Amino acid sequence: MNHRIDPDRLRGLSIFLVGMMGSGKTTAGQILARHIGYRFFDTDVLIEGVAGETIAEIFQNSGEETFREIETRILAEVSSLTKSVIATGGGIVLKRENWSYLRHGLMIWLDAPIEVLVQRLQGDSSRPLLRETDLENKLTVLLEQRRSLYSEADLRIAIDASDSPESIVDRMIDRIPGVLQQPSIDREDN
Repeated sequence: MNHRIDPDRLRGLSIFLVGMMGSGKTTAGQILARHIGYRFFDTDVLIEGVAGETIAEIFQNSGEETFREIETRILAEVSSLTKSVIATGGGIVLKRENWSYLRHGLMIWLDAPIEVLVQRLQGDSSRPLLRETDLENKLTVLLEQRRSLYSEADLRIAIDASDSPESIVDRMIDRIPGVLQQPSIDREDN
């Protein structure tokens, strides 16, 4: 990667990666953070650390509502940080309260088609919402519930099966400066 984002242009604005599970938010987020000199956080990892349980255990022992409450608390904390790339859970966009936190930064939707998600998530037993016999159907239903919310992101990066994490990050780095020129993103630091 020979191009970079001018750190002065970002003015410390954090970047939130949203999208379906399996879209590559964690992998791409780690690479992006390294390239722009930011810290990296994964909300799912933070949730597990705070709860002392895996996400699957939280769902099983306490339910999805408890998980979503912890997720919102974690998001509130990380949204106050600057110079961070934050990979979020796929369902974080479902709770309207979370949008006030996501709007503290630049939101990028990693948009992977269902067939790519199925390929990546086949056999993954760690994700409680995928404990279904028909993975493709479940992912299709989840994406249809969330697509209009994901589309509210500041930037959409379409992903296909041939994309490497590095090529996805290249496209993010290429397109972020153009998004920063838009008035809704050109926010002053508080």
